Amino acid sequence: MSSRINTLIFIGILAFVIISSSVFFVDQRERVLLLRLGQIERSDYQPGIHFKVPFVNEVRRFDGRVLTHDETPARYLTGEKKNVQVDAFILWQLSDPAKYFTSMAGNEERAKQRLSQIVKDGLRAEFGKRTIQELVSGDRIAMIEKILEDANKTAADFGINIVNVRIKRIDLPSDVSSSVYSRMEAERQRVAKELRSQGAEEAEKIRSDADRQRTILLANAKKTAEELRGKGDAQATDVYAKAYGQNSEFYSFYRRLTAYGNVFKGDDMLVIEPKGEFFNLFSSPK
Repeated sequence: MSSRINTLIFIGILAFVIISSSVFFVDQRERVLLLRLGQIERSDYQPGIHFKVPFVNEVRRFDGRVLTHDETPARYLTGEKKNVQVDAFILWQLSDPAKYFTSMAGNEERAKQRLSQIVKDGLRAEFGKRTIQELVSGDRIAMIEKILEDANKTAADFGINIVNVRIKRIDLPSDVSSSVYSRMEAERQRVAKELRSQGAEEAEKIRSDADRQRTILLANAKKTAEELRGKGDAQATDVYAKAYGQNSEFYSFYRRLTAYGNVFKGDDMLVIEPKGEFFNLFSSPK
Protein backbone atom coordinates (compact mmCIF):
# COMPACT_ATOMS: atom_id res chain seq x y z
CA MET A 1 0.00 0.00 0.00
CA SER A 2 2.77 2.37 0.97
CA SER A 3 4.67 1.59 -2.26
CA ARG A 4 1.59 2.53 -4.28
CA ILE A 5 1.32 5.83 -2.45
CA ASN A 6 4.98 6.52 -3.03
CA THR A 7 4.51 5.78 -6.71
CA LEU A 8 1.59 8.18 -6.96
CA ILE A 9 3.57 10.86 -5.17
CA PHE A 10 6.52 10.32 -7.50
CA ILE A 11 4.24 10.47 -10.56
CA GLY A 12 2.62 13.66 -9.22
CA ILE A 13 5.98 15.33 -8.61
CA LEU A 14 7.19 14.28 -12.04
CA ALA A 15 4.04 15.61 -13.67
CA PHE A 16 4.43 18.91 -11.82
CA VAL A 17 8.04 19.24 -12.92
CA ILE A 18 7.14 18.44 -16.54
CA ILE A 19 4.22 20.87 -16.59
CA SER A 20 6.20 23.63 -14.89
CA SER A 21 9.03 23.07 -17.36
CA SER A 22 6.60 23.29 -20.25
CA VAL A 23 5.14 26.66 -19.30
CA PHE A 24 6.90 30.02 -19.38
CA PHE A 25 5.74 33.60 -19.05
CA VAL A 26 6.77 36.51 -21.27
CA ASP A 27 6.79 39.97 -19.65
CA GLN A 28 5.94 43.01 -21.81
CA ARG A 29 9.35 44.49 -20.98
CA GLU A 30 11.16 41.45 -22.36
CA ARG A 31 12.15 39.98 -25.72
CA VAL A 32 12.23 36.16 -25.68
CA LEU A 33 13.94 33.55 -27.84
CA LEU A 34 13.03 29.89 -27.89
CA LEU A 35 16.06 27.66 -28.62
CA ARG A 36 15.94 24.04 -29.64
CA LEU A 37 19.23 22.31 -28.96
CA GLY A 38 21.02 25.66 -29.33
CA GLN A 39 19.23 26.65 -32.55
CA ILE A 40 16.65 29.43 -32.75
CA GLU A 41 13.18 28.02 -33.08
CA ARG A 42 10.98 31.05 -32.45
CA SER A 43 11.49 34.72 -31.62
CA ASP A 44 8.12 36.42 -32.06
CA TYR A 45 6.54 35.81 -28.66
CA GLN A 46 3.97 38.28 -27.38
CA PRO A 47 3.53 39.04 -23.66
CA GLY A 48 1.63 36.29 -21.87
CA ILE A 49 1.81 32.53 -21.08
CA HIS A 50 3.45 30.18 -23.60
CA PHE A 51 4.50 26.53 -23.80
CA LYS A 52 7.67 24.68 -24.77
CA VAL A 53 9.02 21.17 -24.88
CA PRO A 54 10.71 20.48 -21.55
CA PHE A 55 14.38 19.51 -21.52
CA VAL A 56 14.56 20.19 -25.28
CA ASN A 57 13.67 23.88 -25.64
CA GLU A 58 15.52 26.63 -23.83
CA VAL A 59 14.17 30.14 -23.21
CA ARG A 60 16.54 33.14 -23.50
CA ARG A 61 15.32 36.47 -22.19
CA PHE A 62 16.58 39.93 -23.14
CA ASP A 63 15.68 43.39 -21.89
CA GLY A 64 13.26 44.97 -24.41
CA ARG A 65 13.18 48.46 -22.88
CA VAL A 66 15.01 51.52 -24.17
CA LEU A 67 18.50 51.29 -22.71
CA THR A 68 21.08 54.02 -22.14
CA HIS A 69 24.75 53.80 -22.90
CA ASP A 70 26.87 56.67 -21.60
CA GLU A 71 29.79 57.25 -23.96
CA THR A 72 33.28 57.94 -22.72
CA PRO A 73 34.24 61.54 -23.68
CA ALA A 74 36.27 61.46 -26.89
CA ARG A 75 38.08 63.91 -29.16
CA TYR A 76 36.86 64.73 -32.65
CA LEU A 77 38.42 66.85 -35.39
CA THR A 78 36.28 69.70 -36.77
CA GLY A 79 36.28 71.15 -40.27
CA GLU A 80 38.75 73.78 -39.00
CA LYS A 81 41.17 71.03 -37.98
CA LYS A 82 40.53 71.77 -34.32
CA ASN A 83 40.06 69.11 -31.65
CA VAL A 84 36.93 69.17 -29.49
CA GLN A 85 36.06 67.05 -26.48
CA VAL A 86 32.56 65.56 -26.86
CA ASP A 87 30.50 63.89 -24.15
CA ALA A 88 27.45 62.01 -25.49
CA PHE A 89 25.11 59.12 -24.71
CA ILE A 90 23.12 56.62 -26.79
CA LEU A 91 19.53 55.45 -26.40
CA TRP A 92 19.01 52.02 -27.97
CA GLN A 93 16.50 49.18 -28.00
CA LEU A 94 16.38 45.54 -29.07
CA SER A 95 14.38 45.24 -32.30
CA ASP A 96 15.11 41.67 -33.49
CA PRO A 97 16.06 39.11 -30.80
CA ALA A 98 17.14 36.50 -33.38
CA LYS A 99 19.65 38.81 -35.08
CA TYR A 100 20.77 40.10 -31.70
CA PHE A 101 21.44 36.58 -30.43
CA THR A 102 23.18 35.50 -33.65
CA SER A 103 25.46 38.56 -33.97
CA MET A 104 26.12 39.42 -30.33
CA ALA A 105 25.42 36.06 -28.65
CA GLY A 106 23.01 38.01 -26.46
CA ASN A 107 25.90 39.83 -24.77
CA GLU A 108 24.80 43.35 -23.81
CA GLU A 109 28.35 44.66 -23.19
CA ARG A 110 29.46 43.51 -26.63
CA ALA A 111 26.45 45.26 -28.14
CA LYS A 112 27.29 48.50 -26.31
CA GLN A 113 30.86 48.41 -27.59
CA ARG A 114 29.69 47.89 -31.15
CA LEU A 115 27.09 50.66 -30.92
CA SER A 116 29.69 52.98 -29.42
CA GLN A 117 31.98 52.43 -32.38
CA ILE A 118 29.16 52.99 -34.90
CA VAL A 119 28.06 56.26 -33.27
CA LYS A 120 31.64 57.51 -32.90
CA ASP A 121 32.21 56.97 -36.61
CA GLY A 122 29.07 58.99 -37.34
CA LEU A 123 30.07 61.79 -35.00
CA ARG A 124 33.55 61.90 -36.48
CA ALA A 125 32.16 62.19 -40.02
CA GLU A 126 29.64 64.93 -39.14
CA PHE A 127 32.03 66.93 -36.95
CA GLY A 128 34.57 66.95 -39.78
CA LYS A 129 32.06 68.83 -41.96
CA ARG A 130 31.40 71.66 -39.48
CA THR A 131 33.22 74.47 -37.74
CA ILE A 132 33.30 74.91 -33.97
CA GLN A 133 30.80 77.77 -34.20
CA GLU A 134 28.39 75.64 -36.23
CA LEU A 135 28.68 72.80 -33.73
CA VAL A 136 28.09 75.01 -30.70
CA SER A 137 25.41 77.42 -31.99
CA GLY A 138 24.16 75.70 -35.14
CA ASP A 139 21.24 73.35 -35.71
CA ARG A 140 22.19 69.96 -34.22
CA ILE A 141 18.90 68.31 -35.13
CA ALA A 142 19.87 67.78 -38.77
CA MET A 143 23.28 66.45 -37.72
CA ILE A 144 21.78 63.95 -35.23
CA GLU A 145 19.19 62.80 -37.76
CA LYS A 146 21.97 62.09 -40.28
CA ILE A 147 23.98 60.17 -37.66
CA LEU A 148 20.91 58.12 -36.65
CA GLU A 149 20.06 57.31 -40.25
CA ASP A 150 23.55 56.04 -41.05
CA ALA A 151 24.03 54.26 -37.71
CA ASN A 152 20.71 52.39 -37.88
CA LYS A 153 21.60 50.99 -41.29
CA THR A 154 24.48 49.15 -39.61
CA ALA A 155 22.77 48.48 -36.28
CA ALA A 156 19.81 46.82 -38.01
CA ASP A 157 22.09 43.88 -38.92
CA PHE A 158 22.59 43.32 -35.18
CA GLY A 159 18.87 43.43 -34.35
CA ILE A 160 19.27 46.79 -32.62
CA ASN A 161 17.49 50.11 -33.15
CA ILE A 162 19.31 53.28 -32.09
CA VAL A 163 16.54 55.50 -30.71
CA ASN A 164 18.58 58.65 -30.24
CA VAL A 165 22.03 60.12 -29.80
CA ARG A 166 22.37 63.03 -27.40
CA ILE A 167 25.35 65.36 -27.01
CA LYS A 168 25.69 66.48 -23.40
CA ARG A 169 28.50 68.98 -23.90
CA ILE A 170 31.21 70.07 -26.29
CA ASP A 171 34.44 71.37 -24.80
CA LEU A 172 37.69 72.59 -26.24
CA PRO A 173 40.85 70.87 -25.02
CA SER A 174 42.87 72.99 -22.62
CA ASP A 175 45.68 73.46 -25.16
CA VAL A 176 43.20 74.89 -27.69
CA SER A 177 40.96 76.94 -25.40
CA SER A 178 43.44 79.76 -24.83
CA SER A 179 44.08 80.33 -28.54
CA VAL A 180 40.36 80.18 -29.36
CA TYR A 181 39.51 82.63 -26.58
CA SER A 182 42.24 84.97 -27.84
CA ARG A 183 40.78 84.83 -31.33
CA MET A 184 37.29 85.46 -29.98
CA GLU A 185 38.55 88.42 -27.96
CA ALA A 186 40.37 89.86 -30.99
CA GLU A 187 37.24 89.41 -33.09
CA ARG A 188 35.08 91.17 -30.48
CA GLN A 189 37.62 94.01 -30.28
CA ARG A 190 37.61 94.33 -34.07
CA VAL A 191 33.81 94.51 -34.12
CA ALA A 192 33.82 97.06 -31.28
CA LYS A 193 36.41 99.19 -33.09
CA GLU A 194 34.38 99.03 -36.28
CA LEU A 195 31.21 100.05 -34.42
CA ARG A 196 33.02 102.94 -32.74
CA SER A 197 34.36 104.06 -36.10
CA GLN A 198 30.88 103.95 -37.60
CA GLY A 199 29.54 105.88 -34.61
CA ALA A 200 32.24 108.55 -34.96
CA GLU A 201 31.45 108.85 -38.67
CA GLU A 202 27.74 109.28 -37.96
CA ALA A 203 28.51 111.79 -35.21
CA GLU A 204 30.66 113.82 -37.61
CA LYS A 205 27.88 113.78 -40.20
CA ILE A 206 25.33 114.96 -37.63
CA ARG A 207 27.74 117.64 -36.35
CA SER A 208 28.45 118.88 -39.88
CA ASP A 209 24.76 118.99 -40.72
CA ALA A 210 24.02 120.88 -37.48
CA ASP A 211 26.80 123.40 -38.24
CA ARG A 212 25.44 123.85 -41.77
CA GLN A 213 21.91 124.41 -40.50
CA ARG A 214 23.25 126.83 -37.84
CA THR A 215 25.11 128.82 -40.50
CA ILE A 216 22.00 128.93 -42.69
CA LEU A 217 19.80 130.01 -39.76
CA LEU A 218 22.26 132.72 -38.71
CA ALA A 219 22.57 133.96 -42.28
CA ASN A 220 18.81 134.06 -42.71
CA ALA A 221 18.40 135.79 -39.33
CA LYS A 222 21.11 138.35 -40.23
CA LYS A 223 19.48 138.92 -43.60
CA THR A 224 16.08 139.47 -41.97
CA ALA A 225 17.63 141.77 -39.33
CA GLU A 226 19.39 143.83 -42.01
CA GLU A 227 16.16 144.08 -43.98
CA LEU A 228 14.21 145.17 -40.87
CA ARG A 229 17.00 147.57 -39.89
CA GLY A 230 17.02 149.02 -43.39
CA LYS A 231 13.28 149.48 -43.34
CA GLY A 232 13.51 151.09 -39.92
CA ASP A 233 16.29 153.42 -41.02
CA ALA A 234 14.30 154.33 -44.12
CA GLN A 235 11.24 155.06 -42.02
CA ALA A 236 13.33 157.05 -39.53
CA THR A 237 14.95 159.01 -42.34
CA ASP A 238 11.54 159.71 -43.81
CA VAL A 239 10.25 160.89 -40.42
CA TYR A 240 13.34 163.05 -39.90
CA ALA A 241 13.01 164.48 -43.39
CA LYS A 242 9.36 165.36 -42.84
CA ALA A 243 10.14 166.89 -39.47
CA TYR A 244 13.12 168.81 -40.92
CA GLY A 245 10.96 170.07 -43.73
CA GLN A 246 8.36 171.50 -41.36
CA ASN A 247 10.87 173.59 -39.31
CA SER A 248 14.40 173.33 -40.54
CA GLU A 249 15.85 175.90 -38.14
CA PHE A 250 14.44 174.23 -35.03
CA TYR A 251 15.52 170.79 -36.24
CA SER A 252 19.05 172.07 -36.88
CA PHE A 253 19.12 173.66 -33.44
CA TYR A 254 17.86 170.45 -31.80
CA ARG A 255 20.45 168.30 -33.56
CA ARG A 256 23.21 170.70 -32.56
CA LEU A 257 22.18 170.57 -28.92
CA THR A 258 22.06 166.79 -29.03
CA ALA A 259 25.57 166.78 -30.47
CA TYR A 260 26.77 169.12 -27.69
CA GLY A 261 25.23 166.83 -25.08
CA ASN A 262 27.08 163.82 -26.49
CA VAL A 263 30.40 165.65 -26.76
CA PHE A 264 30.48 167.42 -23.41
CA LYS A 265 29.79 164.38 -21.22
CA GLY A 266 31.91 163.99 -18.11
CA ASP A 267 34.14 166.36 -16.20
CA ASP A 268 37.35 165.99 -18.19
CA MET A 269 36.35 168.31 -21.09
CA LEU A 270 37.97 171.73 -21.36
CA VAL A 271 37.15 174.14 -24.21
CA ILE A 272 39.61 177.05 -24.26
CA GLU A 273 38.30 178.86 -27.31
CA PRO A 274 35.05 177.79 -29.01
CA LYS A 275 35.93 178.35 -32.63
CA GLY A 276 34.88 176.45 -35.70
CA GLU A 277 31.61 175.57 -37.33
CA PHE A 278 30.70 173.12 -34.57
CA PHE A 279 30.74 175.93 -31.98
CA ASN A 280 28.99 178.57 -34.07
CA LEU A 281 26.07 178.65 -31.63
CA PHE A 282 28.44 179.96 -29.00
CA SER A 283 29.73 182.76 -31.22
CA SER A 284 26.48 183.43 -33.12
CA PRO A 285 23.51 182.88 -30.84
CA LYS A 286 21.12 183.84 -33.62
